[in-house]
Amino acid sequence: METTEPEANVTRIMLAVNESSIKGYPHASISSRGAFEWTIQKIVRSNTSGFKLLFLHVQAPHEDGFEDMDSIYAFPEDFKTMKHRDQTRGLHLLEYFVTRCHEIGVACEAWIKEGDPKEVICREAKRMQPDLLVVGNRGLGPFQRVIAGTVSEFCVKHAECPVVSIKRRPGETPQDPVDD
Repeated sequence: METTEPEANVTRIMLAVNESSIKGYPHASISSRGAFEWTIQKIVRSNTSGFKLLFLHVQAPHEDGFEDMDSIYAFPEDFKTMKHRDQTRGLHLLEYFVTRCHEIGVACEAWIKEGDPKEVICREAKRMQPDLLVVGNRGLGPFQRVIAGTVSEFCVKHAECPVVSIKRRPGETPQDPVDD
């Protein structure tokens, strides 16, 4: 991947972000917000010109389609509307992070991909070649990890760059830790 001259001296940090399972779109999950704030406070600090943040949101395809169960599809355009709605949700989520970066003066890029989050994050990390990948971690116990799976553990094992997994603070954990 070619890097432009001004970007050659910039540390590129990729952050995988997702929506809140409690509040839904366009709200960022507790883990995503925590990973972003940690990155700003602990890595970027006041050196805003020395970093570029790369935000990736992965939309998992709806396997069951329950969200659209009461919808009526009479024309091919109806399906385009549904896909457009999902993209719009993801854009509003990314808007939060891009706006925050501009408020503090950190360069950034953001994009949406579709697929299995853990696979797509690792594939995009390989394609974009960031210096560091930062992911949120819900802090699930062993049983919950088996049931809910864990994107962060997969990324730590399979991403082709250094990975930092940021746990939620104890006071941020909802009653059901699977929620985020």
